[in-house]
Amino acid sequence: MIYQRNFIKELSFAAVGVFVVLLAVLVSTQAINLLGRAADGRVATEAVLALVGFWVIGMTPLLLVLTAFISTLTVLTRYWRDSEMSVWLSCGLALRQWIKPVMQFAVPFSLLIAVMQLWVMPWAELRSREYAELLKQKQELSLVEAGTFNSLGKRSDRVYFVETFDAGSGVMKNLFLREQDEKGNDTVVFAKEGNFSLEDNKRTLELRNGYRYSGTPGRGDYNQVSFEKLNLIISTTPKIVDPISHRRTIPTEQLVGSSNPQHRAELMWRVSLPISVLLLCLLAVPLSYFNPRTGHTYNILIAIGMFLIYQNGLTLLRRAVEDGSIPFVVGLLPMHVLVFLVAVVLLRVRSMPAQPFWQAVGKSLTLKGGK
Repeated sequence: MIYQRNFIKELSFAAVGVFVVLLAVLVSTQAINLLGRAADGRVATEAVLALVGFWVIGMTPLLLVLTAFISTLTVLTRYWRDSEMSVWLSCGLALRQWIKPVMQFAVPFSLLIAVMQLWVMPWAELRSREYAELLKQKQELSLVEAGTFNSLGKRSDRVYFVETFDAGSGVMKNLFLREQDEKGNDTVVFAKEGNFSLEDNKRTLELRNGYRYSGTPGRGDYNQVSFEKLNLIISTTPKIVDPISHRRTIPTEQLVGSSNPQHRAELMWRVSLPISVLLLCLLAVPLSYFNPRTGHTYNILIAIGMFLIYQNGLTLLRRAVEDGSIPFVVGLLPMHVLVFLVAVVLLRVRSMPAQPFWQAVGKSLTLKGGK
Protein backbone atom coordinates (compact mmCIF):
# COMPACT_ATOMS: atom_id res chain seq x y z
CA MET A 1 0.00 0.00 0.00
CA ILE A 2 0.97 3.64 -0.44
CA TYR A 3 1.45 4.38 3.26
CA GLN A 4 3.70 1.33 3.67
CA ARG A 5 5.99 2.26 0.77
CA ASN A 6 6.32 5.87 1.88
CA PHE A 7 6.83 4.84 5.49
CA ILE A 8 9.60 2.33 4.72
CA LYS A 9 11.26 4.87 2.40
CA GLU A 10 11.34 7.47 5.17
CA LEU A 11 12.62 4.88 7.64
CA SER A 12 15.46 3.95 5.30
CA PHE A 13 16.61 7.55 4.84
CA ALA A 14 16.36 8.19 8.57
CA ALA A 15 18.31 5.01 9.34
CA VAL A 16 21.20 6.05 7.09
CA GLY A 17 21.46 9.43 8.79
CA VAL A 18 21.20 8.03 12.31
CA PHE A 19 23.79 5.32 11.64
CA VAL A 20 26.30 7.76 10.16
CA VAL A 21 25.96 10.16 13.10
CA LEU A 22 26.27 7.42 15.73
CA LEU A 23 29.22 5.85 13.91
CA ALA A 24 31.05 9.18 13.59
CA VAL A 25 30.63 9.99 17.29
CA LEU A 26 31.69 6.56 18.54
CA VAL A 27 34.60 6.15 16.11
CA SER A 28 36.06 9.54 17.02
CA THR A 29 35.76 8.70 20.73
CA GLN A 30 37.42 5.29 20.33
CA ALA A 31 40.16 6.71 18.10
CA ILE A 32 41.06 9.29 20.77
CA ASN A 33 41.10 6.53 23.40
CA LEU A 34 43.40 4.31 21.33
CA LEU A 35 45.72 7.20 20.50
CA GLY A 36 46.04 7.89 24.21
CA ARG A 37 46.88 4.25 24.88
CA ALA A 38 49.39 4.29 22.02
CA ALA A 39 51.06 7.35 23.56
CA ASP A 40 51.43 5.41 26.83
CA GLY A 41 52.94 2.44 24.99
CA ARG A 42 50.04 0.08 25.75
CA VAL A 43 49.08 -0.18 22.07
CA ALA A 44 51.38 -0.25 19.05
CA THR A 45 51.14 3.03 17.16
CA GLU A 46 50.69 1.42 13.75
CA ALA A 47 47.87 -0.74 15.13
CA VAL A 48 45.53 2.15 15.96
CA LEU A 49 43.84 2.39 12.56
CA ALA A 50 43.35 -1.38 12.23
CA LEU A 51 42.06 -1.69 15.81
CA VAL A 52 39.54 1.09 15.17
CA GLY A 53 38.32 -0.91 12.16
CA PHE A 54 37.95 -4.09 14.21
CA TRP A 55 36.22 -2.10 16.97
CA VAL A 56 33.72 -0.71 14.46
CA ILE A 57 32.86 -4.27 13.40
CA GLY A 58 32.37 -5.18 17.04
CA MET A 59 30.09 -2.23 17.74
CA THR A 60 28.05 -2.50 14.54
CA PRO A 61 25.36 -4.86 15.96
CA LEU A 62 24.57 -2.51 18.83
CA LEU A 63 24.67 0.46 16.47
CA LEU A 64 22.19 -1.27 14.19
CA VAL A 65 19.84 -1.88 17.13
CA LEU A 66 20.00 1.79 18.07
CA THR A 67 19.61 2.86 14.45
CA ALA A 68 16.46 0.80 13.88
CA PHE A 69 14.89 1.92 17.18
CA ILE A 70 15.69 5.63 16.79
CA SER A 71 14.64 5.70 13.14
CA THR A 72 11.27 4.07 13.81
CA LEU A 73 10.62 6.29 16.81
CA THR A 74 11.65 9.47 14.98
CA VAL A 75 9.58 8.90 11.85
CA LEU A 76 6.43 7.86 13.71
CA THR A 77 6.77 10.75 16.15
CA ARG A 78 6.89 13.14 13.19
CA TYR A 79 3.70 11.52 11.86
CA TRP A 80 1.98 12.27 15.16
CA ARG A 81 3.44 15.79 15.46
CA ASP A 82 2.36 16.77 11.93
CA SER A 83 -1.11 15.23 12.49
CA GLU A 84 -0.43 12.83 9.62
CA MET A 85 -1.11 9.88 11.90
CA SER A 86 -4.46 11.38 12.89
CA VAL A 87 -5.43 11.53 9.23
CA TRP A 88 -4.53 7.88 8.70
CA LEU A 89 -6.42 6.84 11.83
CA SER A 90 -9.51 8.82 10.78
CA CYS A 91 -9.38 6.98 7.44
CA GLY A 92 -9.80 3.67 9.25
CA LEU A 93 -6.13 2.65 9.41
CA ALA A 94 -5.70 1.16 12.90
CA LEU A 95 -2.50 1.68 14.85
CA ARG A 96 -1.77 -2.06 14.88
CA GLN A 97 -1.65 -2.01 11.07
CA TRP A 98 1.61 -0.08 11.32
CA ILE A 99 3.24 -3.15 12.84
CA LYS A 100 3.61 -4.86 9.46
CA PRO A 101 5.67 -2.12 7.75
CA VAL A 102 7.68 -1.65 10.93
CA MET A 103 8.55 -5.36 10.94
CA GLN A 104 9.38 -5.22 7.24
CA PHE A 105 11.92 -2.59 8.17
CA ALA A 106 13.19 -4.32 11.33
CA VAL A 107 13.54 -7.92 10.08
CA PRO A 108 16.49 -7.17 7.72
CA PHE A 109 18.22 -5.45 10.64
CA SER A 110 17.59 -8.49 12.81
CA LEU A 111 18.99 -10.88 10.19
CA LEU A 112 22.08 -8.73 9.65
CA ILE A 113 22.69 -8.46 13.40
CA ALA A 114 22.26 -12.23 13.77
CA VAL A 115 24.86 -12.91 11.07
CA MET A 116 27.31 -10.50 12.66
CA GLN A 117 26.73 -11.67 16.22
CA LEU A 118 26.88 -15.40 15.48
CA TRP A 119 29.66 -15.56 12.88
CA VAL A 120 31.39 -12.28 12.04
CA MET A 121 31.96 -11.00 15.58
CA PRO A 122 33.99 -13.99 16.93
CA TRP A 123 36.23 -13.89 13.86
CA ALA A 124 36.75 -10.12 14.09
CA GLU A 125 37.49 -10.29 17.81
CA LEU A 126 40.07 -13.03 17.31
CA ARG A 127 41.78 -11.21 14.44
CA SER A 128 41.79 -7.97 16.43
CA ARG A 129 43.54 -9.60 19.38
CA GLU A 130 46.00 -11.43 17.16
CA TYR A 131 46.87 -8.27 15.26
CA ALA A 132 47.31 -6.20 18.42
CA GLU A 133 49.54 -8.86 19.99
CA LEU A 134 51.62 -9.28 16.84
CA LEU A 135 52.31 -5.56 16.53
CA LYS A 136 53.05 -5.36 20.24
CA GLN A 137 55.66 -8.09 19.90
CA LYS A 138 57.21 -6.35 16.90
CA GLN A 139 57.28 -3.10 18.82
CA GLU A 140 59.02 -4.81 21.73
CA LEU A 141 61.68 -6.15 19.37
CA SER A 142 62.38 -2.66 18.05
CA LEU A 143 62.96 -1.13 21.51
CA VAL A 144 66.75 -1.49 21.43
CA GLU A 145 68.96 1.04 23.23
CA ALA A 146 72.62 1.24 22.34
CA GLY A 147 75.14 1.56 25.14
CA THR A 148 72.97 0.05 27.89
CA PHE A 149 72.51 -3.42 29.37
CA ASN A 150 69.02 -4.84 28.79
CA SER A 151 67.32 -8.11 29.62
CA LEU A 152 66.55 -10.33 26.67
CA GLY A 153 62.87 -11.28 26.56
CA LYS A 154 61.17 -12.03 29.87
CA ARG A 155 64.16 -13.89 31.30
CA SER A 156 66.18 -11.86 33.80
CA ASP A 157 69.18 -14.23 33.44
CA ARG A 158 69.73 -13.16 29.83
CA VAL A 159 71.45 -9.79 29.48
CA TYR A 160 72.76 -8.19 26.30
CA PHE A 161 74.73 -5.07 25.39
CA VAL A 162 74.82 -3.30 22.02
CA GLU A 163 77.53 -0.80 21.10
CA THR A 164 75.72 0.73 18.09
CA PHE A 165 72.27 0.27 16.64
CA ASP A 166 70.90 1.29 13.24
CA ALA A 167 67.17 1.94 13.69
CA GLY A 168 66.55 1.96 9.93
CA SER A 169 67.94 -1.50 9.15
CA GLY A 170 67.56 -2.96 12.64
CA VAL A 171 71.19 -4.16 12.63
CA MET A 172 73.16 -4.07 15.89
CA LYS A 173 76.96 -3.86 15.95
CA ASN A 174 79.35 -5.39 18.52
CA LEU A 175 76.99 -7.37 20.71
CA PHE A 176 77.70 -8.89 24.10
CA LEU A 177 75.32 -11.49 25.54
CA ARG A 178 75.44 -13.33 28.87
CA GLU A 179 73.02 -15.98 30.09
CA GLN A 180 73.00 -18.45 32.96
CA ASP A 181 71.26 -21.82 33.03
CA GLU A 182 69.60 -23.60 35.97
CA LYS A 183 72.86 -25.35 36.93
CA GLY A 184 74.72 -22.07 37.26
CA ASN A 185 76.73 -22.43 34.06
CA ASP A 186 77.53 -19.19 32.29
CA THR A 187 77.41 -18.62 28.54
CA VAL A 188 78.99 -15.51 27.08
CA VAL A 189 78.58 -14.58 23.42
CA PHE A 190 80.41 -11.91 21.43
CA ALA A 191 79.23 -11.09 17.90
CA LYS A 192 80.16 -8.42 15.38
CA GLU A 193 76.54 -7.85 14.37
CA GLY A 194 73.03 -9.16 14.79
CA ASN A 195 69.34 -8.35 14.62
CA PHE A 196 66.00 -9.40 16.06
CA SER A 197 63.49 -11.27 13.89
CA LEU A 198 59.99 -12.69 14.18
CA GLU A 199 59.16 -15.73 12.03
CA ASP A 200 56.68 -18.59 12.48
CA ASN A 201 55.59 -17.03 15.79
CA LYS A 202 59.16 -17.36 17.13
CA ARG A 203 61.10 -14.36 18.35
CA THR A 204 64.82 -14.90 17.74
CA LEU A 205 68.11 -13.03 17.99
CA GLU A 206 70.26 -13.68 14.91
CA LEU A 207 74.00 -13.27 15.61
CA ARG A 208 76.73 -13.28 12.97
CA ASN A 209 80.54 -13.66 13.12
CA GLY A 210 81.37 -14.18 16.76
CA TYR A 211 82.48 -16.44 19.60
CA ARG A 212 80.63 -18.35 22.28
CA TYR A 213 82.16 -19.18 25.66
CA SER A 214 80.46 -21.57 28.10
CA GLY A 215 81.52 -22.97 31.47
CA THR A 216 81.31 -22.63 35.26
CA PRO A 217 82.41 -19.44 37.02
CA GLY A 218 85.65 -19.90 38.99
CA ARG A 219 86.88 -22.78 36.87
CA GLY A 220 89.11 -22.77 33.83
CA ASP A 221 87.23 -25.35 31.74
CA TYR A 222 85.50 -22.85 29.49
CA ASN A 223 84.64 -23.98 25.98
CA GLN A 224 85.20 -21.60 23.09
CA VAL A 225 83.24 -21.96 19.83
CA SER A 226 83.42 -19.62 16.85
CA PHE A 227 80.40 -19.20 14.59
CA GLU A 228 79.36 -17.45 11.45
CA LYS A 229 75.66 -17.47 12.34
CA LEU A 230 73.87 -18.25 15.60
CA ASN A 231 70.14 -18.04 16.29
CA LEU A 232 68.93 -17.70 19.86
CA ILE A 233 65.22 -18.27 20.49
CA ILE A 234 63.88 -15.57 22.78
CA SER A 235 60.33 -16.86 23.08
CA THR A 236 58.00 -19.23 21.29
CA THR A 237 54.29 -18.55 20.85
CA PRO A 238 52.63 -21.48 19.04
CA LYS A 239 49.50 -19.37 18.73
CA ILE A 240 49.49 -15.64 19.35
CA VAL A 241 45.93 -15.68 20.64
CA ASP A 242 44.17 -18.79 21.83
CA PRO A 243 40.48 -18.64 20.74
CA ILE A 244 39.47 -20.43 23.92
CA SER A 245 41.16 -17.83 26.14
CA HIS A 246 38.32 -15.31 25.72
CA ARG A 247 34.65 -16.07 25.29
CA ARG A 248 34.14 -13.37 22.65
CA THR A 249 36.52 -15.16 20.26
CA ILE A 250 34.88 -18.58 20.55
CA PRO A 251 32.84 -19.63 17.48
CA THR A 252 29.12 -19.85 18.13
CA GLU A 253 29.07 -23.55 17.22
CA GLN A 254 31.29 -24.27 20.23
CA LEU A 255 29.11 -22.20 22.57
CA VAL A 256 25.98 -24.21 21.81
CA GLY A 257 25.62 -27.02 24.32
CA SER A 258 28.56 -25.85 26.44
CA SER A 259 28.26 -26.35 30.21
CA ASN A 260 30.55 -23.41 30.95
CA PRO A 261 28.46 -20.55 32.47
CA GLN A 262 30.60 -17.92 30.73
CA HIS A 263 29.99 -19.57 27.36
CA ARG A 264 26.26 -19.70 28.03
CA ALA A 265 26.25 -16.01 28.96
CA GLU A 266 28.06 -15.15 25.73
CA LEU A 267 25.60 -17.22 23.68
CA MET A 268 22.70 -15.51 25.44
CA TRP A 269 24.06 -12.07 24.48
CA ARG A 270 24.64 -13.06 20.86
CA VAL A 271 21.07 -14.33 20.55
CA SER A 272 19.51 -11.43 22.45
CA LEU A 273 20.49 -8.57 20.13
CA PRO A 274 18.66 -9.87 17.01
CA ILE A 275 15.56 -10.39 19.15
CA SER A 276 15.85 -7.01 20.85
CA VAL A 277 15.83 -5.03 17.58
CA LEU A 278 12.46 -6.56 16.65
CA LEU A 279 10.94 -5.87 20.06
CA LEU A 280 12.30 -2.33 20.25
CA CYS A 281 10.86 -1.46 16.85
CA LEU A 282 7.53 -2.93 17.93
CA LEU A 283 7.72 -0.90 21.15
CA ALA A 284 8.46 2.26 19.14
CA VAL A 285 4.98 2.13 17.56
CA PRO A 286 3.05 3.01 20.75
CA LEU A 287 5.92 5.02 22.27
CA SER A 288 5.90 7.39 19.28
CA TYR A 289 2.52 8.78 20.34
CA PHE A 290 2.70 12.56 20.48
CA ASN A 291 -0.05 15.03 21.34
CA PRO A 292 0.41 18.13 19.13
CA ARG A 293 -1.76 20.19 21.50
CA THR A 294 0.57 19.81 24.47
CA GLY A 295 3.84 20.15 22.57
CA HIS A 296 5.66 18.01 25.13
CA THR A 297 8.11 15.34 23.96
CA TYR A 298 7.79 13.10 26.98
CA ASN A 299 7.55 10.11 24.66
CA ILE A 300 11.24 10.51 23.70
CA LEU A 301 12.31 10.47 27.35
CA ILE A 302 10.13 7.44 28.03
CA ALA A 303 11.59 5.67 24.98
CA ILE A 304 15.14 6.35 26.18
CA GLY A 305 14.24 5.06 29.62
CA MET A 306 12.70 1.90 28.18
CA PHE A 307 15.79 1.25 26.06
CA LEU A 308 18.12 1.69 29.03
CA ILE A 309 15.99 -0.59 31.20
CA TYR A 310 15.91 -3.21 28.44
CA GLN A 311 19.66 -3.21 27.76
CA ASN A 312 20.68 -2.98 31.42
CA GLY A 313 18.26 -5.79 32.25
CA LEU A 314 19.87 -7.98 29.58
CA THR A 315 23.31 -7.11 30.95
CA LEU A 316 22.32 -8.01 34.51
CA LEU A 317 20.81 -11.29 33.39
CA ARG A 318 23.92 -12.08 31.35
CA ARG A 319 26.07 -11.56 34.43
CA ALA A 320 23.75 -13.80 36.43
CA VAL A 321 24.11 -16.52 33.81
CA GLU A 322 27.87 -15.98 33.77
CA ASP A 323 28.04 -16.42 37.55
CA GLY A 324 25.98 -19.60 37.30
CA SER A 325 23.16 -18.12 39.40
CA ILE A 326 20.45 -18.80 36.80
CA PRO A 327 20.22 -21.16 33.81
CA PHE A 328 20.46 -20.05 30.19
CA VAL A 329 16.72 -20.01 29.42
CA VAL A 330 15.86 -18.05 32.57
CA GLY A 331 18.43 -15.44 31.60
CA LEU A 332 17.33 -15.22 27.97
CA LEU A 333 13.54 -14.95 28.17
CA PRO A 334 12.39 -12.56 30.98
CA MET A 335 13.40 -9.20 29.49
CA HIS A 336 12.21 -10.10 25.99
CA VAL A 337 8.86 -11.32 27.29
CA LEU A 338 8.50 -8.24 29.49
CA VAL A 339 9.19 -5.81 26.63
CA PHE A 340 6.80 -7.71 24.35
CA LEU A 341 4.00 -7.53 26.94
CA VAL A 342 4.64 -3.81 27.50
CA ALA A 343 4.45 -3.21 23.75
CA VAL A 344 1.15 -5.12 23.47
CA VAL A 345 -0.38 -3.24 26.41
CA LEU A 346 0.71 0.14 25.07
CA LEU A 347 -0.68 -0.70 21.62
CA ARG A 348 -4.05 -1.42 23.19
CA VAL A 349 -3.84 1.79 25.23
CA ARG A 350 -3.10 3.93 22.17
CA SER A 351 -6.00 2.28 20.37
CA MET A 352 -8.28 3.94 22.96
CA PRO A 353 -7.24 7.63 22.67
CA ALA A 354 -10.45 8.92 24.28
CA GLN A 355 -9.77 7.05 27.54
CA PRO A 356 -7.52 8.39 30.31
CA PHE A 357 -4.16 6.65 30.26
CA TRP A 358 -4.40 4.55 33.43
CA GLN A 359 -8.03 3.68 32.77
CA ALA A 360 -7.03 2.54 29.28
CA VAL A 361 -4.20 0.47 30.81
CA GLY A 362 -6.70 -1.26 33.09
CA LYS A 363 -9.02 -2.04 30.20
CA SER A 364 -6.15 -3.25 27.98
CA LEU A 365 -5.23 -5.84 30.60
CA THR A 366 -8.65 -7.46 30.30
CA LEU A 367 -10.04 -9.50 27.43
CA LYS A 368 -12.68 -6.89 26.89
CA GLY A 369 -10.06 -4.21 26.54
CA GLY A 370 -8.29 -6.20 23.86
CA LYS A 371 -11.33 -6.45 21.56
